[in-house]
Amino acid sequence: MKINSIYFLFLIFTFFSCKNDQEEVKLKYEKIEDYPVYDGDDLGFQFSPDQTTFKFWSPNAQDGRVFIYDNDDESAIVSSHKMKLDESGVWSVTVKENLDKKYYTFQVKRYNDWKNESPDPYTVACGRNGQRSQVIDFHKTNPSGWENDHRPPLAQPNDIVIYELHVRDLSIAENSGIQQKGKFLGLAELGTLSPDGLSTGIDHIKELGVTHVHLLPVFDFRSIDERKPEAERNYNWGYDPHLYNVPEGTYATDAIDGAVRIREFKTMVKAFHDAGIRVVMDVVYNHTGSKNWNPFDRLVPRYYFRYDKDGNKSNASACGNETASERPMVRNFILQSVKYWADEYHIDGFRFDLMGIHDIETMNLVSKTLNKIDPSIFVYGEGWNAGDSPLPEKDRAVKANANQLDQVAVFSDDIRDGLKGHVFTADAKAFISGEKDLEESIKFGIVGATQHPQLDYSKVNYSKAPWANQPAQCINYVSCHDNNTLYDRLDISCPKATEEEKEKMARLALGVVLTSQGVPFLHAGSEFLRTKNGVENSFESSDSINAIDWSRKNQYLSTVQFVKDLIKMRKAHPAFKMTTQKDIATNLKFLTSKNNLIAYQINGAAVGDQWKKIVIVLNGNSESQNLQIPKGNWTYVVKNGKVDETNFENFSGGQLNIKGTEMIILVQK
Repeated sequence: MKINSIYFLFLIFTFFSCKNDQEEVKLKYEKIEDYPVYDGDDLGFQFSPDQTTFKFWSPNAQDGRVFIYDNDDESAIVSSHKMKLDESGVWSVTVKENLDKKYYTFQVKRYNDWKNESPDPYTVACGRNGQRSQVIDFHKTNPSGWENDHRPPLAQPNDIVIYELHVRDLSIAENSGIQQKGKFLGLAELGTLSPDGLSTGIDHIKELGVTHVHLLPVFDFRSIDERKPEAERNYNWGYDPHLYNVPEGTYATDAIDGAVRIREFKTMVKAFHDAGIRVVMDVVYNHTGSKNWNPFDRLVPRYYFRYDKDGNKSNASACGNETASERPMVRNFILQSVKYWADEYHIDGFRFDLMGIHDIETMNLVSKTLNKIDPSIFVYGEGWNAGDSPLPEKDRAVKANANQLDQVAVFSDDIRDGLKGHVFTADAKAFISGEKDLEESIKFGIVGATQHPQLDYSKVNYSKAPWANQPAQCINYVSCHDNNTLYDRLDISCPKATEEEKEKMARLALGVVLTSQGVPFLHAGSEFLRTKNGVENSFESSDSINAIDWSRKNQYLSTVQFVKDLIKMRKAHPAFKMTTQKDIATNLKFLTSKNNLIAYQINGAAVGDQWKKIVIVLNGNSESQNLQIPKGNWTYVVKNGKVDETNFENFSGGQLNIKGTEMIILVQK
């Protein structure tokens, strides 16, 4: 009887204990849609020498705390501080000490269990591998002269010429002449030369005349272990985000001290600005580098991501997850992040990876937010997904919906594949290699994806209707970091072509990109026929594959000069960068478009150009072709792979013979 009484008391105790536990773990909000929205811009830490306030958002957590560390090692914990929750779902605490250079993590309690610690998703500094966030005094991170750093002048978006670059690729080769190889500081080095005595690095980019350098991801990403010695680290493009508001540590001379990477990043930006070049960040807000281990899920499970009908994370990024930009706090994070980079780091533009995963409203708010800082900040992105998404097609910032985007540009895969062939069919030929019936796809790019009365949109390879309201919404390109380089593509698809023939095809493709309406985009090294030894997707290949080989500049110096002169010509002549759809439709007339021959005339005088009339002829056939040119006093400015506005011969009109794989430009001055 005594045993039964004890057992009975134990059951009663257990019942009430479980009941209390159930009451304790009952969440305040049953649905994510009920979560409060915090509109403040002070999540993360707010530092002063006397105290630091920490804040994070997690409405459905039971409890929250912050851990303080002496260094970025997990064994260096100094203290922990309990945080309080307010009605907006924000946990906060003020620690009344000087925490400059201390590290920290957040932790939440859910279902009576303290979850794994997390770095602060809003943090602006961190230690190695982003495992611990860092408190820093930002006044100490500015390089000399930073207060006088300004964006180089830019009259209009159509003046932009973009050069896409990976930080490490530019300098890592032995023949780069750059000392700080693979670093932000390497991009800031001046006076560097190849063994041939030709400029490399930032001096080469300045000589080309491009207006914007587009840097592949430079925020903190997951795939490279910053704890390993430099020689043992692997390579990656960086499309696996971890901490969005912190520069990547492997590009800094010290990955431990968060202030170093910040100062060196700013030094790089200032060097480009001093050279008259703006800086574009490649941003990847569409997914996180880890499906399960990310700061967002650790602090606010399930909120920041989309899920399919089976309750699994949806995967439009093909990286295991996709962010839910339509949710208020996800949208707020993106808006505050781009604003932070533009304000703190003087970033001049943003390229959105897989922009089609984001919703149209968010992208328009990005544009509006940045426009308030500086109307010349340029926003563009990939107008597609890598997989299907729960977000309805009508709401996606995809190419087909570009006409609903406000001052946001989109890449034109139409002209890309029209010029060189289907991107995933490496041996496919196209316009520059003699493939027929791609004239309308090339014309589509020439008019900047706008409405033009002389286009048969049913014959365009992908887009069956114009999608750009104005030409500045169209990014024309033939190659980028993705897939084969232009040279490798020609090497694979035209195995019998000579080096001279491949160079002519590359020149024709680059010539089309640089003379079409819209915004031209160049892959770094394409001006000297960069190769990755046939590797199609080099995102984690070695430096031997990805490094820019500066010996090729001397080998293909005539094409480097061709690109340089075309950029100079484009800058000087409004006819190649008309600003409205109406101007293009009225003043650009196609003379022919058949048999791999496209010719068109621009009324330069009507758009304020010193060249009264301009005729551009593109022969994608390997054989020469003839074309009737209107009678008049014409002058060659582009011929035989060269650009010369003063010394070429005249032409009186009539039958013009165009050599195979050739661009010719005639003008009446």
